[in-house]
Amino acid sequence: MSQNFPRRRMLALPLAFAAVQAAGQAIAQQRPGPAAPADWPARPVRLVVGFPGGSSPDITARTIAEPLSRVLGQPVVVENRVGAGGNIAADLVAKSTDQHTLGLMINGNMTIAKLLNPAVPYDPLKDLAPISLIGSAPLLLVAPANAPGANALDFFVTGRNAGDKWSYGTPGVGTVAHIGMELLKGKTNIAPVHVPYPGNPQVINAMLAGQIQLALLPIGLALPQVRAGKLRVVGVTSSGRSALAPEYASLDEQGATRGFQLEIWNAIAAPSSMPRALATRLSGLISEIVRSAEVRQKLFQQGWQVAGTSVEGLANRIKTDTALLGGVIAMRGIKAE
Repeated sequence: MSQNFPRRRMLALPLAFAAVQAAGQAIAQQRPGPAAPADWPARPVRLVVGFPGGSSPDITARTIAEPLSRVLGQPVVVENRVGAGGNIAADLVAKSTDQHTLGLMINGNMTIAKLLNPAVPYDPLKDLAPISLIGSAPLLLVAPANAPGANALDFFVTGRNAGDKWSYGTPGVGTVAHIGMELLKGKTNIAPVHVPYPGNPQVINAMLAGQIQLALLPIGLALPQVRAGKLRVVGVTSSGRSALAPEYASLDEQGATRGFQLEIWNAIAAPSSMPRALATRLSGLISEIVRSAEVRQKLFQQGWQVAGTSVEGLANRIKTDTALLGGVIAMRGIKAE
């Protein structure tokens, strides 16, 4: 790691503070709006997803849509609006005025979208109303099966000696895997070069071909390759062991990092114009659904630790992640392509 990292970190702190302050103010200043209509929903509800059919967000949306439809007494129709890493769908939700449009979004759509690219046409902190966190999951720091070192500490020693001769893969600039790895570089003093790919399957193929030395991958995608003996888990990005992969120690548990914790998550959001009473009602219904035994099991099989939070719970998570990831974006000068 270059010696000017602490200076850059200090310069980034005001930007990170501004990001979390803006997040708190934007959420706090959302107007209660009119009272929720007594006959809501009066027609089918759209649940917009920014990723294609068969993707993780799409599967999660369809898992929730059926029980939510039963509770509401109206169809909940999943609508895929693909593009821009989910931001096209998020913009559609943000600009909707019919009170019958919701979105299932990943954390980037609800936190750092505008920080990564000022041209994004919506502001997640002002234009989206948090409803409920659905599920969260740590990532796995993965390396080739023959990677050096008996544990994470040894692995990072080798990585520090390798300098920029090592490289890491991600599914694109500005993704959580990219920002998380830049955060990890600051925690461990390693300096691998970023190589973006179209998606995580290509990241895995590149690692299997020996083209990259490490990557942060979703548990569901990485474990089949790990259990087949093709890849190796260096550590988990949760503070302790995860129920999704309890056989693997976290990086913190191994003493390789201090206070490093990174998760991906998904959530339900609505336009900020949605009446607060309606948002609160929806939050309660969705939280109850995702915590039910049937849906909880389905989400676990999809690689999610069920959350199901209040509006305030999701708002607090948005503020925390905006500060953490926004600080790295500012410090490293990351801009989405």
